[in-house]
Amino acid sequence: MAEKPRMVLIDVDGTLVDSVPDLAWCVDEMMKALGREPWGEARVRDWVGNGVERLVRRALIGQLDGEPSDEEFDQAYPIFLDLYAENTSKRSTLYPGVREGLDYLKEQGYSLGCVTNKAEQFTLPLLRDLGIEDYFGIVVAGDTLPVKKPDPTPLLYAAEFFGTGPEHSLMIGDSRSDVKAARAAGFRIICMSYGYNHGEDIRIYEPDQVIDSMAELKGIL
Repeated sequence: MAEKPRMVLIDVDGTLVDSVPDLAWCVDEMMKALGREPWGEARVRDWVGNGVERLVRRALIGQLDGEPSDEEFDQAYPIFLDLYAENTSKRSTLYPGVREGLDYLKEQGYSLGCVTNKAEQFTLPLLRDLGIEDYFGIVVAGDTLPVKKPDPTPLLYAAEFFGTGPEHSLMIGDSRSDVKAARAAGFRIICMSYGYNHGEDIRIYEPDQVIDSMAELKGIL
C-alpha cells in the first residue's frame, strides 16, 4: 500500500470467523420447529452476511431476495434467536491465519476495531469465546447504530472513536456490503477470497486487494 493506514476495521462473519456451521444448524432447527424441511449448510452459506433477521427471512422463502409474510417471520424469528443464543460459537471457528494477522496488526500498533452487521448480543460472546475480543478497541455491531453496512456510518463512527480520518483508514471484509461501505466512507478496502458474498466472486466489486489469509497482511502493510 502507498501509505500505511493508522486504523484497521475488520468484519466478523466470513472474514474473522466461519460462523456458518452454527447459523446453518440454527436455521435448520428453526425450520424443523416450524414443521418444514431443513436447508442444509451449503444453501445457508449463500444467505449469510446481512444480519440474522435477514437470514431468517431468506430461510423462510428459500432465496436471497424477497419477503416472507409478517406472520411467518413473527413466528420464526424468536425461535431462531433462542437457538442462536445457545449456539453462537459451538461450531464456529477462526479462519486460518486470523490470529497471526491480528497479532501482527497489534504488534505494529494499529488502532483495531470490529465492524459487523451481527447484533451485539451475538457478536461479543462470539469474539470472547474464540479468544479475540481483546484485540479490538471498539466493536460496532449491527444494532449499535440506527444503520449498518453498506451504510458508511458504522465505519465513520469507529474512525471518530479513534480520531482517525478516512484517508488513514482501512477496512478488511469479505462482501459487497463491506466494499460499498468502505468506498462511501472514503476508506481503502481489502477483501478475503473465502468469505460470504452470496455466491459471487468478491473481485466483481473491485476492492483494492483480495487476499487468501490475514497472515498476508504482513507483506502488504
